[in-house]
Amino acid sequence: MNPYKNSRFVGSWDGVPVLGVSKVSGLTRTPQGPLSPGQTGCAPLTLERGVTFDPAFERWANRAWFRPDIHAPLPSGQEGSDFRKDLRLDVYNDAGQKVMSYTIYRCWVSEFIALPELDSTFTAVAIQSITLENEGWQRDYSVTDPAEPAVKTTPPT
Repeated sequence: MNPYKNSRFVGSWDGVPVLGVSKVSGLTRTPQGPLSPGQTGCAPLTLERGVTFDPAFERWANRAWFRPDIHAPLPSGQEGSDFRKDLRLDVYNDAGQKVMSYTIYRCWVSEFIALPELDSTFTAVAIQSITLENEGWQRDYSVTDPAEPAVKTTPPT
């Protein structure tokens, strides 16, 4: 059995894959007390992707920072009460089969970078990111190790 590559994954929220996510920080738990097992804290999770027209990151960030006293009201159903979401992170093997799934619970956007520093002397892709605080994560053990597809070979003639 080969280890899985870290480049085959899909993140989704509200049941919809988030397009273009190219990097996700690691899922990390640490003990709350010094060198004491038991209660743990979960590190924030950062998602990065190239800047595109898709407003998914920005819409979620706007829900967390909506303040009716300083902003025009958001359209109906987008008020700040639903700023927490569960994030689903699926990992795939080289054959494109889902091999692991994690749910990260009650995430909310604590930092949003809409545009990085722009510099006309470079040609790199502009990257936007969101940092998500969360209340923990859990692996979905109903996702099992799939049988890898058989490779068809033809005998030499």
